[in-house]
Amino acid sequence: MTIHLTGTLRGTDAIEAWIVDGRITKERPHATPLAESVSGYVYPGLLDVHTHPGLSRTPEPLAIEEIRRRLEILGSVGVTAVRDAGSQQDANDARVEGLPRVLHCGRHIAQYKRYERYLATETKPADLPAEALRQLAVSGGWIKIVGDWIDREVGDLTPLWPRDALVDAVAAVHEAGGKVTVHTFARETIDDLLDAGVDGIEHGTGMSRDHLLEAANRGILITPTVHQVRRFPEFAEAASKFPVYQERMLGMDAQRREHLALMVETGTHFLMGSDTAEEVGEVNLTDELIDAVADGMPADIVMAAASFAGRERLGMPSWQDGAPADVVVYSEDPEANIGTVRTPAAVFIDGMRVNEHRK
Repeated sequence: MTIHLTGTLRGTDAIEAWIVDGRITKERPHATPLAESVSGYVYPGLLDVHTHPGLSRTPEPLAIEEIRRRLEILGSVGVTAVRDAGSQQDANDARVEGLPRVLHCGRHIAQYKRYERYLATETKPADLPAEALRQLAVSGGWIKIVGDWIDREVGDLTPLWPRDALVDAVAAVHEAGGKVTVHTFARETIDDLLDAGVDGIEHGTGMSRDHLLEAANRGILITPTVHQVRRFPEFAEAASKFPVYQERMLGMDAQRREHLALMVETGTHFLMGSDTAEEVGEVNLTDELIDAVADGMPADIVMAAASFAGRERLGMPSWQDGAPADVVVYSEDPEANIGTVRTPAAVFIDGMRVNEHRK
């Protein structure tokens, strides 16, 4: 089956392309009949780098059907690849042709009782390098460490790890050929992460201008998770016993737009991630992109980070000849009207059309 793609192709100089046998080609095919012609604003399929299709909030693993449900919904809104940023179960176990590709990060790594219940593998600081390597062995090349979380004895966010433990863990992962991304809200955590040489930072709400400039200089990939950061007042309200923590979360929320503008100004290497799991039918990457633009992030930067630029930063193919035909097409330009991302005109994964609208 051959599909002809024309129109405005983002992230490439090509004027048109074809899908042949599930692959992208820039050369006009002659041997196969044309099944369909699709025109519009064409992007490499969207990439959600912070979602959790394999995450369970109970001790029991997810049913394969539930993982597929999540992946099917993501595919229907244009997400053709995900980085599963910490889950008990590798969603690749459920993937079949036509579902988004999955880069599994293993399980969250945290200290005992310093993260959400059931989600993390828990370890001591001295054992962090060994646990990081264990998670790398079952991952797709990235692992996820929890850098800070509320310490209920202190009543505020505090770092989970001594600097030396982070340095040793990141070095061990790098030596084994892997990469490390880290959850962090708190400013106190960032210097140690930069010293350790992490590859990615999730959220990064505590980063100062100097932190962001250093991260940009080093090529560290930052996922701002705007939709999740908008929930900081909700997190504060739920923590009425911890007024210092409440004040910090509300303060970061008050600076949300200013901080996002600072990320843009300092040349941050953005990735886009929704920080979602079971709720993807109600909230997913489309909401993240819309919220990021609403909070002042330029739409062209948002769409690049969510598609061709984000894919390049993670080493994923997009428009190369022979690349998997993972494509999203919009009837309107999402860089002029970001709301267009909610209703793609066509989504292809493995060259298969998958965009049954669910939202």
